[in-house]
This record gives sequence, structure tokens and C-alpha cells, in this order.
Amino acid sequence: MLEIIPNHEQKGKESRPDPGPFQWDLSRQWEWQVSQKTEHGQNQEKPKEHGQNQKNQKKPEKDSGSDGGRNQEEKNEELREYGQMELSNNRERNKISLLTIIGEIEGHDCLPSTTKTTKYEHVLPRLAEIEDNQDSEGLLLLLNTVGGDVESGLAIAEMIASISKPTVSLVLGGSHSIGVPLAVSTDYSYIVPSGTMVIHPVRMNGTVIGAQPTYDYFKQMQTRILKFIAAHSGAEEKRLEELMMNTGMLTKDLGTILVGEEAVKEGLIDAVGGIDQAFLKLHSLIDERKL
Repeated sequence: MLEIIPNHEQKGKESRPDPGPFQWDLSRQWEWQVSQKTEHGQNQEKPKEHGQNQKNQKKPEKDSGSDGGRNQEEKNEELREYGQMELSNNRERNKISLLTIIGEIEGHDCLPSTTKTTKYEHVLPRLAEIEDNQDSEGLLLLLNTVGGDVESGLAIAEMIASISKPTVSLVLGGSHSIGVPLAVSTDYSYIVPSGTMVIHPVRMNGTVIGAQPTYDYFKQMQTRILKFIAAHSGAEEKRLEELMMNTGMLTKDLGTILVGEEAVKEGLIDAVGGIDQAFLKLHSLIDERKL
């Protein structure tokens, strides 16, 4: 049992002998509680001090290998999301920008998620960066597209045609409809032997008003496309219109399909070739520009 000693019986903490095992002074009990709290608080602060020491420790520097891995991940992400990447590890040490236009060219309306698309809002800023970036020395354009939005396709084609740096295009699989202006917009163009190009009249989805202004609008848009192709290729505008209005090839549509060498003979494409010829031509154009 705890025995409390009255204050008037205390003769001083220094002179009074220590209490027995079952006696305790209130003042001493208070001092013991304070000392226990202080010690407990100090024990709790130790992990904090340990954490501070860890925080103050110098972090190990990342080696060049980790930086290279991070850069490679960024390249892979850019290629996966936008079909774009920089090519600089070549014998000539030329820095080439790679741009792919695949699937359907998406315009102002979003296409279904199941459709493989190229978004013009991704391509236009990239082309502006290539033109303004002093490190980029040339553009390689890879095409495998069914066409798409006319306004967006022409906007991309005009941007490519206005780039001051050397540009080369390669048609793989096909470059149909509005993909034709894209294929001829570069300084030099190639098509693989099995590649195809389809030239057909302008189409429109949705409500169409059966009036003369509607026909005039179609005619104006068609003329814009033909003039651009004729201005950036060896084909004549009159011949292109004949190919566009051909009724003897497509069963349910107007137009003409040109395969490989046929596109070269019509003057649309400069030569038949693959990726090796495209790279060789682009490197030669870059080297000529450096002279």
C-alpha cells in the first residue's frame, strides 16, 4: 500500500532517508513521472533523427546507363503514342525525324476507338517543331493510310511541303484518297513495288443538300486537291482528273488504283524503292544542303 507522508513531517529531501519499498513521496512520484515522459519523448524522437540523417545523406548519382534507359523509354513511348521518333545513330551522323501517317486521318470529329487513326493535332505541332529545331536535319515520312478528312489531310500536306529541310516519303501498303497529296508533298517520294494509290472523287458523310451550291463546293474542294498534287508531282492536272473520274475500274465507285510502277509512270511518285533507298536519298539531300 502507498503511504503518503505529510508535508510538516518532511525534514528536507536531502536529509530524509529513502522510503521503504512500499512508501513513496508524492513529490518524488511527480519527478519520476516527468522523467519517464522525458525519456519516452527522447526515445520517440530518435527515429525522427534517424530519418533526418537519412534525408541528409547524399543520394547516389545515376549512371549514364540509367539515363540511357530513361531516354529509350521516352522514345518508345513517343513511338507508341504518336508514331514519331528521332534517328541519329547512323553512319553519316545526320539527325533525321521520323513521322508515320497510318490508318485513317482524323479530322474535327473523333473516330471510333476501334479505328486506327492519325490525329492531325498531333502531327501539325510535330512538323512545326521539326522546322524550328536546329538539331533536326531532315524528315522521313512513312505512309500507309486509307485517307480521311480532306481539310486535315491537306493541312498536313501543306505543312510538309513548306518545310525548308530535306524531306522524303515512302508509301508502304497504300496511300489512298487524301493520302495522295501527302505522298507527293515531300522533296522526293518512293513507293514499294506492291504499294497502291487510289485516286477518286471527294466524298461527304451526313446530310447533303441537293442543290447547285453543293456541287460547286465539291468541285472547288476537288480542284484544290488536284492543283496541289499537280504542283508537287510530275502528273498533269487534266490527267489526274481523268483518273479520278474513271468508271471502268471500281465497281461501286469512280476512280483509279495505281500499283507500284504505275504510280511512277503517271508521274505521281518519283521512284520505286524501299526503306534503304529512302534513307540513302534523304542522307544525300542533307549532305547537299550542308555544302
